[in-house]
Amino acid sequence: MRVLIVNTSEHTGGAAIAAARLREALGNNGIKATMLVSRKESEAITVAEPRDTGRMKYNFLRERFTIWKANGFRKHRLFEVDAANFGIDITGMKDFEEADIIHLHWINQGFLSLKGIAKILRSGKPVVWTLHDMWAFTGICHYNGDCDRYKDCCGKCPVLYGGGFSRDLSRRVFMRKRKLYSNANITFVACSDWLAKCASSSALLEGKRVLSIPNPINTRLYRPLNMAKARESLALPLGRKLLLFAAYRVTNKIKGIDYLCESIRILADEHPDLASNIAVVAVGKESDALKELLPVKVYSLGYVANEKKMIDIYNACNVFMIPTMQDNLPNTIMESMACGVPCVAFNVGGIPQMIDHKTNGYVAEYKNAKDFTEGIMWCLAPENADSLGEKARNKVNSTFSETAVARRYSDLYNSLSGSKND
Repeated sequence: MRVLIVNTSEHTGGAAIAAARLREALGNNGIKATMLVSRKESEAITVAEPRDTGRMKYNFLRERFTIWKANGFRKHRLFEVDAANFGIDITGMKDFEEADIIHLHWINQGFLSLKGIAKILRSGKPVVWTLHDMWAFTGICHYNGDCDRYKDCCGKCPVLYGGGFSRDLSRRVFMRKRKLYSNANITFVACSDWLAKCASSSALLEGKRVLSIPNPINTRLYRPLNMAKARESLALPLGRKLLLFAAYRVTNKIKGIDYLCESIRILADEHPDLASNIAVVAVGKESDALKELLPVKVYSLGYVANEKKMIDIYNACNVFMIPTMQDNLPNTIMESMACGVPCVAFNVGGIPQMIDHKTNGYVAEYKNAKDFTEGIMWCLAPENADSLGEKARNKVNSTFSETAVARRYSDLYNSLSGSKND
């Protein structure tokens, strides 16, 4: 069996990381998998790209212009929505022709258009579409915020300037998706039970098959290491309790920067003795900003692309804090837990499926900074800290390991193709 995994990026972004890990997991479990991306970022022979990569830039700009125009020629939220008006045709590529299963992932920003997806469907090959966010079953948004119009029919989109109007871009794309999906044989797979529930409630996917299969992680790579050695390699202090906060851009409001700051302020005010012995390790673009925002010592490591260094960072820290406002199945939580580091997060999205409250981490009440602080304190308490790491690691091994996830996808592929691996 040959599987073609289709994703806009090879490594950049959470969806790309998850798709690449799935390709590796399938390969390690006897399934031939190739990844098709808009532009290769490595020399891997199992990753392919279109011949005309220059066209990707053109499509990307045309897509952004569509959003810019629909948004009243304003840049605000320019990258929070996609219309998929422009893209390439992949059905003539050798990798497509040789594949038994076409597995779509995150395909936006000028890679695949809705017309391109329609052509894929007309090929007759079984199609699986893994949902890393909500775009496939909303009009144009990747996350809905407080808007539930996708459950009926999009329009008057709150993401667009002025709240949109009844026949705005979100409505037009919604109707195009409805037509595309009407007779389409697509198996949708959400990465979390939460996202699967959201997808099933969409008017676009009414009557469609929606499954829930998590992303995999290589637990041989992401594993517990010696904390002292990890700290020495990063020039971090040996004597402090270190709290990790990591995001692509740490000042992104969606990632919970405001609640993080409030939570650390509460900790500093109510537990001054502890506050003098803790520090925050900040990873991501604009991480220096936390030095001015937090009342404790901050070690700013900037954006980290090196996987080995990121594994050392996890292992150097006592707790991973992720106060995200909306998320699916965060790779960072999975990575931290695989390294034996407990997490504190809000009760949102697929996070409760990952963290078992007060068993291997702490799930705080949504947008409750004080409860988030309680979570940090609970994870640092000596009576809890000793066993939390092992329990976190065990959860990942049993649920998110390559073998566990690859087995579930293998069963799905076989059910769609009617064949066994060869």
